[in-house]
Amino acid sequence: MIASSRSPLVWVVHISVILLVVLWTLPTAGLLISSLRDKDQLAVSGWWTALSTSSQNLTGRAASPDEQVERDGKFVIAGNLLESSNAKVSAFGFRPLQPTAFAAGAVADIGDGQTLTVKDDGSYEIVSPARMDGSRGQRIFYTAAVPPRFTFDNYREVMRAAGIGSSFINSLTVAIPATIIPILVAAFAAYALAWMKFPGRAILIAVVVGLLVVPLQMSLIPLLKLYNGVGAFLGVPAKTYVGIWLAHMGFGLPLAIYLLRNYMAGLPREIMESARVDGASDFDIFIKIILPLSFPALASFSIFQFLWTWNDLLVAMVFLGTGNDELVLTGRLVNLLGSRGGNWEILTASAFITIIVPLIVFFTLQRYLVRGLLAGSVKGG
Repeated sequence: MIASSRSPLVWVVHISVILLVVLWTLPTAGLLISSLRDKDQLAVSGWWTALSTSSQNLTGRAASPDEQVERDGKFVIAGNLLESSNAKVSAFGFRPLQPTAFAAGAVADIGDGQTLTVKDDGSYEIVSPARMDGSRGQRIFYTAAVPPRFTFDNYREVMRAAGIGSSFINSLTVAIPATIIPILVAAFAAYALAWMKFPGRAILIAVVVGLLVVPLQMSLIPLLKLYNGVGAFLGVPAKTYVGIWLAHMGFGLPLAIYLLRNYMAGLPREIMESARVDGASDFDIFIKIILPLSFPALASFSIFQFLWTWNDLLVAMVFLGTGNDELVLTGRLVNLLGSRGGNWEILTASAFITIIVPLIVFFTLQRYLVRGLLAGSVKGG
């Protein structure tokens, strides 16, 4: 009876989870599909139509008069407009304002006794009673039903763009140390706040919780002035990787200490007491017992910190700079938005490249995420 009475609620929970998963994955799937589509198809239809045939208004050019041949006393230029044998032409024209004036297979009079015919398979013929001259072929406008086409050309173009490779390395150089350093510092602080008795411990915990609500933008300028002052005193350049590592460490430490302290405070006290009876010091307990048991919390914070530092643009621009040698991947993508705002295929491929690494990190460590976030919610030290 209890199970049956709870079954509607269980179904509601399951449906809600499924909807959340779908809402989270749909944009990512759409971005991936768009980045793999042909640029002409991407410009005329959404990613959800990627597997269906699309109707496109295209422009082609016939072969030049140099390739004309004489046939039955007339001069003919022949060729094919379509790259794919599966595409079908439905209409064509030779004027920009009338691109679909003639049905496929019809004979169009283009002047001076010349005729143009375009068949549904894309083959065309220009027939003239006199020899044609000129250096360029006739422009042909046509509407074709093109089957879905996927390609890696978008990624090749992005990877060949100037600075993408160096920006990718810069982002890794920023994100990896900016994730590891706060974990190392916060782990020691969390252990002290969870298991070591000293005066002012409660005040320090309250300060850590209070720092969680301090906006990054409020502390950015004072921190930069402090860093520049110390750098000038020590003769260190203002914008270096060390500076951005320290900045990310400062912004990430409150959350790291809060998560790790809650988790460590929920570990069984008997394990630490038994280790102390055996003569283990606090450092031994921390290294050999606390750290291995705290891996879920460490992994959950690593996900947050890495995603934040990888996707960050503001802190990177302030503490690292905007030069071509220092620009991170998010900054390079902003430049692409400015220079190639109309090239959707380039933007989608660039955007997916920026989320490949965070996706790998998230799916590798996501099983520890909930365990780490819920740590200490019931029992605390």
